[in-house]
Amino acid sequence: MSSFKVILDANVLFPGSLRDILLRTANSYLYRVHLTDEILEEVCRNLVTKGKMSDAGVVSLRDAIKKSFPSAFVTEYASLIPSMTNQMKDRHVLAAAVKIGAQVIVTQNLKDFPTKSLEPFSIKAQSPDDFLTHLYFFDGEAVAKNLTEQAGDLRRPAKTVPELLDVLAQHAPIFTNLIRVHFETATDSMET
Repeated sequence: MSSFKVILDANVLFPGSLRDILLRTANSYLYRVHLTDEILEEVCRNLVTKGKMSDAGVVSLRDAIKKSFPSAFVTEYASLIPSMTNQMKDRHVLAAAVKIGAQVIVTQNLKDFPTKSLEPFSIKAQSPDDFLTHLYFFDGEAVAKNLTEQAGDLRRPAKTVPELLDVLAQHAPIFTNLIRVHFETATDSMET
């Protein structure tokens, strides 16, 4: 198992395709995912509020994440929250990252995690695009395999890998361009 510890902010777990690839790559041991109950509750609340999922759907999602990643949940970080200097609403995320010694917080809201708030703890904030790009350079074959499996598991509606990448491009355009080239190169080498 990787020793690279990562906190996923709620906003990167809201889009289904992005959540799926982030959790699949964690499940493949490319990094150690960490969450809090507060982060997961925020995801579930927003999925229901924005009409993306039913109450029953979020219960199923929450249960699946907790079952798949039982050791991912950070606890006993509340006492650290008052000493965090980043955006008030996201201090719980940084406090959890500090508690477990995370190296990265993956978030869409980079402005909520300024460098001056992270440097004392040797933590970096990365967009999901930057994070997935780094994972690709770490182990491109594993990332490509996860994407192929993700596309193969989609049923409502079914999607090909290129169709899945079209959806992911909304959240990770640099990564999707990189992985498209990977798949094209793999296809070309199989044809020759």
